[in-house]
Amino acid sequence: MTSGEAEVAVTAEEKDNKRSRLISGPGMLLVWLYGVMVVGAVSRSAVQISTEFDKAPLAYSLSAVAGLVYAFITYSLVRGGDKARRAAFVCCALELAGVLIVGTWTLVEPSAFPDATVWSDFGIGYLLIPVLLPLSAMYWLRKGVLQRQQPEG
Repeated sequence: MTSGEAEVAVTAEEKDNKRSRLISGPGMLLVWLYGVMVVGAVSRSAVQISTEFDKAPLAYSLSAVAGLVYAFITYSLVRGGDKARRAAFVCCALELAGVLIVGTWTLVEPSAFPDATVWSDFGIGYLLIPVLLPLSAMYWLRKGVLQRQQPEG
């Protein structure tokens, strides 16, 4: 292999690494925010499930599910690559659907939720981050795919 071929190989490899990194730029902020949501949702649900599960089992179980969803998205963003990007996008879409369904449900039938979930009232208890975060993440993940599809130069 000549030095020119080695340079081209290294350059192509560097481009692939940059393209597959999901935690550069805004991705780092998304990872940080999802990490905060993991800690918040998992710790909240763990305490509630272990101390007062019989009070609101549906609400506490949904908070635990939210924490697991946040953890998977965080992992996918940190892992990087095309498969992780697709998995994160699908999971963000499911998260958004969950927030919208649970948020609507808590407004229409509040008696079904004697205590709040992470997604209650569209995440108002978490400053609406649960509804804004998947929208932001899906936009950023989709934007990265579109930028990669554009020809360079």
